[in-house]
Amino acid sequence: MIAVLKSDVTDEQIQSLTGWFEEQGLQVHISKGEFQTIVGLIGDTSRIDGDLVESLDMVESVKRISEPFKKANRKFHPEDSEISVGNTKIGAGNFAVIAGPCSVESEEQIIAVAESVKASGATLLRGGAFKPRTSPYDFQGLHEEGIKLLLKAKQATGLPIVTEIMSITHLPLFDDVDVIQVGARNMQNFELLKELGKLNKPILLKRGLSSTLKELLMSAEYIMAAGNENVILCERGIRTFETYTRNTLDLSAVPMLKELSHLPVIVDPSHATGLARLVKPMALAAAACGADGLMIEVHNNPQKALCDGAQSLTPEQFSDVMKNVEQILKVVR
Repeated sequence: MIAVLKSDVTDEQIQSLTGWFEEQGLQVHISKGEFQTIVGLIGDTSRIDGDLVESLDMVESVKRISEPFKKANRKFHPEDSEISVGNTKIGAGNFAVIAGPCSVESEEQIIAVAESVKASGATLLRGGAFKPRTSPYDFQGLHEEGIKLLLKAKQATGLPIVTEIMSITHLPLFDDVDVIQVGARNMQNFELLKELGKLNKPILLKRGLSSTLKELLMSAEYIMAAGNENVILCERGIRTFETYTRNTLDLSAVPMLKELSHLPVIVDPSHATGLARLVKPMALAAAACGADGLMIEVHNNPQKALCDGAQSLTPEQFSDVMKNVEQILKVVR
C-alpha cells in the first residue's frame, strides 16, 4: 500500500503518520519528490482501512500495490533513483560506462586496460577476480590477488572498481571494492542477496540466464528489503533457442524495467552477444532505448585473453564505441 501525501504536509505530520503505521507492525518507506511525498507500507496491510487513511487531511490518495516487489517498485518511488559511486552517478539522467577485462590476469594488463578505458571516457573499471566457468578446467580467476590488482589499477587511474562475488565467505575480501557484482548464476542465491543487503554499498545485479523481469526485480527486492537500496539492474541477455549469438539481448527489458522500477538499468552487450563485432551496434541500441549505462569487456590483447576473448574489444574499438554512444545520447536526451 502507498499513501500519497499532499504538497503542504509538514515533517511533524509525516512523523506522526509514520509512527502510527509502525505501531501496526508495518515497515514504512518514505520517498520525498519535488512535488509530492510517498509513504510506502510493507507488510500485512490488510488490517489498514484504506478509506480511513485517505480521509486524513494530509493524504491525497491511497493505492494498494499488487506486485510482490515493493521497494523496487516505481509506485513506491516515482522518481528515478540515482546511485553514487565515488564521483560517478548512475541513473536519473546520468549515463555510466563500466569497462575492463573479463578476468584480471596481471598487474601490467589491468593497469594498461584501466588507463585506456579511462582515456576513452569509461567511468568505472570492471575486472573478474573470481570467475564462474562452465568447465572446472577453465581459468577461474586470481581470486584475492585479482582484487589486489584491481585496487592497484584504481590507485593508478582513480576509477572505481566493479567485480563479481561468488560466495558469502568471500565478503571480507570485498571491503574496498566500490561496486559488488552479482552474476547471472547467482541472481537467485537468496542467502547471498540478504547478506549484500546488510551493506551500504552499490550492488550490480545481473539478470539470470533464463529469468523473467519479475524474478530479477524480486532478487533486487531481497537486497533492498535487507536494508541496502543501492541496486543497479543489468540486462545481459537471456538463453533462447538462438545459437548464432551467445545469448539473446532483450533490449525491451530496459524500458519495461524502467516502467516497473525506479532502479537504474544498464546493459552488457558483451555477454549478451558473445561476439566483439556485435558489441558496438548493441551498445548503440542500448543507449537509444533508454539504458542508464553500459558494461563492456575490453582487453589489450583479446586473442591471448584467458577468458572471453571473442567478445572483448580492443582499446581502439572501445574508443570508437564511446564516440558513437555519445552521439546517440545527444539525440535521445
